[in-house]
Amino acid sequence: MAAFLIKDVRIFTGEDEIPNGFVYIQSGLIRSFGSTVPDKLDSGILVISKPNHTLLPGLIDCHIHASKGNEQALYQSIKFGVTTVMDMHNEAVNVNKLKILAKADKDCADFKSAGMAATIDNGWPIPVVTAHDKSEETMAEIATWPKLKTKADVDAYMKTNVMETGADYIKLMHESGKAMGWEFTEPTQELQAMVVAAAHSYGRVAVAHATAMKDHLTVLRAGVDGLAHTFFDQPPTQELIDAYKVNNAWLNPTLTAMGSLTTEGKEVQERLAHDPRVQKHLGEEETARLCQCMDFHAEGSKLEYAYESVRQLKNAGIDILCGSDAATPARGTAWGASLHQELRIFVDECGFTPVEALRAATSLTAKRFGFRDRGMIAEDKRADLLLVEGNPLEDIDNTLNIRGVWRDGRMCSEYA
Repeated sequence: MAAFLIKDVRIFTGEDEIPNGFVYIQSGLIRSFGSTVPDKLDSGILVISKPNHTLLPGLIDCHIHASKGNEQALYQSIKFGVTTVMDMHNEAVNVNKLKILAKADKDCADFKSAGMAATIDNGWPIPVVTAHDKSEETMAEIATWPKLKTKADVDAYMKTNVMETGADYIKLMHESGKAMGWEFTEPTQELQAMVVAAAHSYGRVAVAHATAMKDHLTVLRAGVDGLAHTFFDQPPTQELIDAYKVNNAWLNPTLTAMGSLTTEGKEVQERLAHDPRVQKHLGEEETARLCQCMDFHAEGSKLEYAYESVRQLKNAGIDILCGSDAATPARGTAWGASLHQELRIFVDECGFTPVEALRAATSLTAKRFGFRDRGMIAEDKRADLLLVEGNPLEDIDNTLNIRGVWRDGRMCSEYA
């Protein structure tokens, strides 16, 4: 793989800023970076000079769903500078297919997965899926999902999910339906604690779906490492903040999805969908879906409660990670594009500086999930890079001014 040098560019390392610097890439890895270009470099290397541009680590979307093994999730994401996507529930056949694709084709995002989530009989999301889709294919998929009841079930599930499916982390499902206006069968705290303990025994991070505050408290008391959504049924309490602190847990709030659930995010979704920088990467179907809302909430649930939960947890020192929950069934989302919306919401609504928001989509996610090879511009890290025109460290909107995306040191053909 050819070596190349990017210079005369502002650098965001994933933590800090270098106002005018360089990055040297060789064999798909970052070999050196800094303010002053070394005197001795291999002769004949490609030199790219980009004044008034910013080079960042490739973005990590820590919450997507590539339902039914949809390859578009990977190909669309990388066009928006998302070089790693993290799937949060998928059947083994789909996980294996997408991992093989990501390894073979550097023109799509890399793929991490929870494999099969730790589901229970008639628990989330089975009733919602079957309410809209009772096709033979879908019912056959659901038949393969775990129906956990006992420790023996948990142990068997974990062994299969980690050893055979290759799960990179473990996803728990805990949905009472309180925020959504439904009532779902939910696991006991004791069962969830078994899942968390089993995940940790395999060295895996345990992350949980929950959208009501009481459900957050339950899974936090079960020992979970992080939450895959915030809640929107009531304002946050000190009890909730203390529970996060006890676990040193993090939150991926998926505020884009929360806005679609309550319908209060529709205006922001439509603005994103009609941004020319977004439109050129989306088809008619994806654009139309981005303008729609899931509209699935109880009376009294509010998007403001979700925003306030992030503000208070951030102010209390809780790590906030960036993930979109983009999925084909999740109206109001689009792979890749929605992560940029999430970044903007962090800044506009939740008190983040642009630098704090960008950390949440790069180095902080890599740190909390133990991905030591990405998320930073640093020596010997993967050359997963995003080049944008302008300065997103001052104006987060500039993350959509994409001029180049590299994965493992290879430029995405969309920008070649």
